[in-house]
This record gives sequence, C-alpha cells and structure tokens, in this order.
Amino acid sequence: MSSPTKVWEYRTWIGNLARRELTAKHKRSVLGWLWSLINPAATLVIYTAVFGVFLRIVPPVAGNGTTQSFALFLFIGLVQWNFFNAIVNGSMQGLSAAGGMLSKVYFPPESPAIANMLSALVQVGIESAIVIIVLIVIGNVSWTFVFLIPIVALIGVFSLGIGLLVSVYNIMYRDVQYLVGILMQMLFYSTPIIYPVTLVPEDLRGIPARWIIENVNPLTAFVGAARDALYLLQPPSLSHWLVMLGWSAAALCLGWWAFGRKAADLIEEL
Repeated sequence: MSSPTKVWEYRTWIGNLARRELTAKHKRSVLGWLWSLINPAATLVIYTAVFGVFLRIVPPVAGNGTTQSFALFLFIGLVQWNFFNAIVNGSMQGLSAAGGMLSKVYFPPESPAIANMLSALVQVGIESAIVIIVLIVIGNVSWTFVFLIPIVALIGVFSLGIGLLVSVYNIMYRDVQYLVGILMQMLFYSTPIIYPVTLVPEDLRGIPARWIIENVNPLTAFVGAARDALYLLQPPSLSHWLVMLGWSAAALCLGWWAFGRKAADLIEEL
C-alpha cells in the first residue's frame, strides 16, 4: 500500500489515467460529450414523470419562497448520488482494467481509483453547473451555493474510501460486483433522493424508519446538505457537517486500511 506522499509523487501519472478515462469514455461516439448531459437529463425526466407526475410527490418550497419544483429537488439529489455511484463502481472497474499495467510497471495500486474519482469530478461539475444555472434563471439563488464545493469534496472522499474497499475485494471475489449492484439499488431507494425524508413514517410497525434513514444512512446527510445549500438556500446544519466529516474520514481510513492489507496480493490475483 502506498503512502499519501508516494501517491502525490505519481500525481502526473494519475492525471494521465484520468484524462485517458475521460477520452475513452465517449470514444467513437457521435454525440460525444453530449452524453454527459443526455444521460442525467433522461434519468431526470423518467423519475420526474413517475414520482412527480404519477405518484404526485410534493417537494418543499424552495428558498425564494415561491418555487416548488420536484424536478429541481430531484436533480440536486441525483447529482450527489451519480457522483457517489460513479466513484464506487468505477473504482472496481478501474482496478481490474489496470491489472495488465500493474503487473509490468510500478505505480501506486490505488491510482486507478483516484483517477476514476477525478474523472467523475468532471461529470459532477457539469451537472452541478447546469443545476446552478437553472436556479439562477428562476431566481432561487444565494451565497449558500459556495457550500456545494466542500460537500462535493466530502462525497468524493467518502466514495473513494468505499471504492477502495470494494475494488480490492472484487479482485479476490468476483461475487462482490454483483453484491455491490444489489446494495447500491437498496441504498438508492433508502436515501431520500426521489422523496423528501418527511414522507418516511417515524414508526413503521415498531421500526423507527425515519430515524434509521436519517442517522444510519450516510448519504442522507450528503443529499440533505446539498439541498440545503442549493434548493432551500440555507447553510447546512452543524449535524450534517459532523455526519459528513465523520463518515468521510471513517470510510477513507477503512478503505485505505483494507486496501493496504490486500495490496501485496493484487498482482498475483490480477
């Protein structure tokens, strides 16, 4: 396992990996980078139609006191989820794809995961810019937008820790990728992305459902903080910051430690 200093020494190599991933992402595609806009837009339309039109989920009133848009409420949450999902799944794929290089030339074995995080950061930057432009156009704007930068940074750290953890065990046990797919679906619907957390009953047949979603699911704090800053135009609460900082630090330490324990066996497994 490489030290942070060693990773920093290979920052140019990691940057090249990230650029190569971004280039290959839309290679031989007619629309190219437009897919970075089409994919999230299509997802937004589908979820808005199903949950906003047919199921009629009502979002809270925005910070300007007049706007009540389910599409915007949903999109802000989806941007955070897409970033998390891209890093976790991309870390597994990146480490597997780099196996040939890793067996021939030395570089920090966590480089593919970090490079994937950087490429995902470009995508979340594009999506966040679209959200902010729309919010400015409709007049739902405030200085609280600046909080999005540390929120995204903390999501990246948290996701990288999870990505390191699952990527190394995916090399050893290929069942991990299927298990992660199932868990990601469960996590998506147990995170208040397509619905406000107030719709979750406080008591569900004796189970404190809302308390579990708010306090056990770490993504609830990330999504809630982003909506506070962009949609409700208020600084994220201190509890959100503490939860985000705690989960990010814990995930990165756990992922780094687990990766370090198995890193020596990676080349043989790959």
